[in-house]
Amino acid sequence: MPTMKDVAQKANVGVGTVSRYINQPDSLKESTRLKVERAIQELQYEPNEAARNFKKRQSQSIALIIPTVWHPFYSEFAYHVERELFRRQFKLILCNSRNEVEREIEYIDMLKKNQIDGIIAITYSEEIDSYVTSNLPIVSIDRHFREDVVYVSSDHFKGGQIAIEELLKRGCQSVAYIGSKSKIENESMLRKVGFEQYAIDHQVEYKIVEESEPIVEKHRVIRDFLIQHPSIDGLFCMNDTWAIAAIAVCNELGRGIPNDIQIIGFDGARKSAEDFLTHSTIKQPIEKLAFKAVDALLLQINQVGNVRKHILPVEFYEGNTTKPVDK
Repeated sequence: MPTMKDVAQKANVGVGTVSRYINQPDSLKESTRLKVERAIQELQYEPNEAARNFKKRQSQSIALIIPTVWHPFYSEFAYHVERELFRRQFKLILCNSRNEVEREIEYIDMLKKNQIDGIIAITYSEEIDSYVTSNLPIVSIDRHFREDVVYVSSDHFKGGQIAIEELLKRGCQSVAYIGSKSKIENESMLRKVGFEQYAIDHQVEYKIVEESEPIVEKHRVIRDFLIQHPSIDGLFCMNDTWAIAAIAVCNELGRGIPNDIQIIGFDGARKSAEDFLTHSTIKQPIEKLAFKAVDALLLQINQVGNVRKHILPVEFYEGNTTKPVDK
């Protein structure tokens, strides 16, 4: 059975270089990586994964905590996280938490016991805050914790600004923001802040509808608002779920889209790889968010780098719920 030393001799490199190829292939020059790859293939060398992980005290497993797989954003994000982890030779353990704090705490305990190497978390449970510490390899998506935990987020503030700017650019005279308010401080709350700040800076009249979570009936909230404010012709919804509900309500009320009212959502997630967006929305770079989260977490695990905050840009997607811009 060939050994790591055999691979090193055949590739004309040091044993340490072969070890780096196995553990951190991206750290090698491409020419060196190709030589080691060729030697491994020719010798049919198979690393002793169990021994390697024991030596490194790593399980080569990462947990991803999401509230539910039934949400397009979370499921698409999980898809890209798994794909990038597999490329990096890590396995994914998916925690579909349903916002149950006991399940989330269980995974943090696994991390503390070295049963998993790190956690990427999308969580809105209040109680989990006291279990999360900055010395654990954890990357949070959007959410802030009391301790200085690394987090990755889209530019939600800019997204809110882009949304109202696009509505006004397309001729809207009376605009509003509608959505829910989380009990947990997180970056997504900046969507409303960006929308509101832009309106104030440009002296634009606006309305805000922000319901406390959990929202049982989005359709009722939207219907009541639009009936009470029939002059609204531009609506920015906090996410695509709200936008889809708003589209349905407008159809029920006979409000033509986009002639009578224009609607912009937020997220830009698809239900499947074959699906495509139809409504107008602010697109988050979901694939890039996933890759950045994996990269930031592996840097923590390997004790490299100290960047605590990663903000990625968003962009407007022109669908069929806004008018084309007059040229």
